[in-house]
Amino acid sequence: MKEISGGVTAPEGFFATGVACGIKKDGKKDLAIVCSEDVAAAAGVFTTNLVKGHSLQVTQEHISNGYATAIIINSGNANACVGEQGYKDAKEMAEIAARLLDTQPENILIGSTGVIGKRLDMDAIRSGIEKAIAEMTPDGGHEAQEAIMTTDTIPKEIAIEFQLQEETVRIGAMAKGSGMIHPNMATMIGIITSDVNISHKMLDKALKDVVQRTFNRVSVDGDTSVCDMVIALANGIAGNGGIIAEDDDYKKFKDALEYVCTYLARLIAKDGEGATKLVEVIAEGASSQEDAYKIVCAIAKSPLVKTAIFGEDANWGRIITAAGYSGARFDPDKVDIYISDLMVCRNGAALDFDEDRAKEILSKNEVKIKVRLNEGNFSDRMWTCDFSYDYVRINGSYRT
Repeated sequence: MKEISGGVTAPEGFFATGVACGIKKDGKKDLAIVCSEDVAAAAGVFTTNLVKGHSLQVTQEHISNGYATAIIINSGNANACVGEQGYKDAKEMAEIAARLLDTQPENILIGSTGVIGKRLDMDAIRSGIEKAIAEMTPDGGHEAQEAIMTTDTIPKEIAIEFQLQEETVRIGAMAKGSGMIHPNMATMIGIITSDVNISHKMLDKALKDVVQRTFNRVSVDGDTSVCDMVIALANGIAGNGGIIAEDDDYKKFKDALEYVCTYLARLIAKDGEGATKLVEVIAEGASSQEDAYKIVCAIAKSPLVKTAIFGEDANWGRIITAAGYSGARFDPDKVDIYISDLMVCRNGAALDFDEDRAKEILSKNEVKIKVRLNEGNFSDRMWTCDFSYDYVRINGSYRT
């Protein structure tokens, strides 16, 4: 597996770009297109929030047949909670793109991200779609990634190349997401492209399995938004023999997909709004998978744990407290807690650990918290970030 440049246009047969059409008032890029040369197998994972954005609703309908040609994404406006007109606007976006690409509207997917409760400026969207389709290129992956960013401070994209069924194949991906991030999909949009020949059934299975261990293991602030999705497109242009069953080739493809999604998931956590540190929370030795998940989830979204990490304070009492209210079943008197390789709690009780060493560990850009329950053989992990003063500043004035 080799990392290469190009993002979503690294695989053969994909075109993309990002343009500024006026949705964002600062003149930054705000509309992206990613398009396959041929109709591609398509799969998606969507927010579990009962409230769903109108663009997401249209995409869920269109992707149900398992195929797609292109996805149009706008940033700066979520196209959510504006009534029936929001759904009609999303349908019109698909119709405009379909006409220009000479395909069916059902082959166009739509994504929107930004402020909730405000109608799209359809005049800007119409001209933006026309401009994007006219300007898309096989080298436009980075421009597309730039156009989907909202409060992101760093680009999130990757591409890899590997051998599969005697052919060189590629997977490219991009994502946006910085706040309102929590499992079951949150304010993030991920687009994955591949030139692998794989059935939409196997692509759907691989994507859903991988998302559970990657994007659904990220929490910035415990909020799950209404517009989020991860879409995968595979056009088969690499010419490999085809993946239609859960065999060794499927496993190789899924491992590559997990590599890409893990890379992006970690970047999302690292780029959490106002974050200064990437934090990995691990639970080991749980009596069930559910208990391990409950514990990492509670610790990762605890404001007290996250502020302690920001302040570089080894306050492990907040960690064991979060585990205790998580709903998991365990014996507190068996719990060991580590910050990186430094044990700060043994058998549920305080240790006389080196505070200077703890401060040194917590001053780094990446911090690992490990909780050993000593109850069984199940484990889980989640990526999160610290809470800084800037998180409040960003979200206290998001609409302005």
